Amino acid sequence: MVAYVVLANFTDQGVRNVKDSPKRADAFREMAKTFGATVKEIVWTQGRYDVVTFIEAPDEASIMSLSLSLGALGNVRTETLRAFSAPEMTKIVGQML
Repeated sequence: MVAYVVLANFTDQGVRNVKDSPKRADAFREMAKTFGATVKEIVWTQGRYDVVTFIEAPDEASIMSLSLSLGALGNVRTETLRAFSAPEMTKIVGQML
């Protein structure tokens, strides 16, 4: 599985319906399963982003399909970051010249 961090901001629609945000998060967890992905954590944040989500997905195509499906609902805009664990990063830097 590949790890991703998804940074999200509410759209105008998402803010108007912000009281439903926890329910939408539960629905997103279920949606992710249909793409073979697992939502590890969803947190609401103050500052530049409204929501930060940690996801594991089988591949880039799966996370892309999930992200597009989420965006199509109209409540958030996302930025997805590929994340690396400490062991993965150790291997990566070990391959440096």
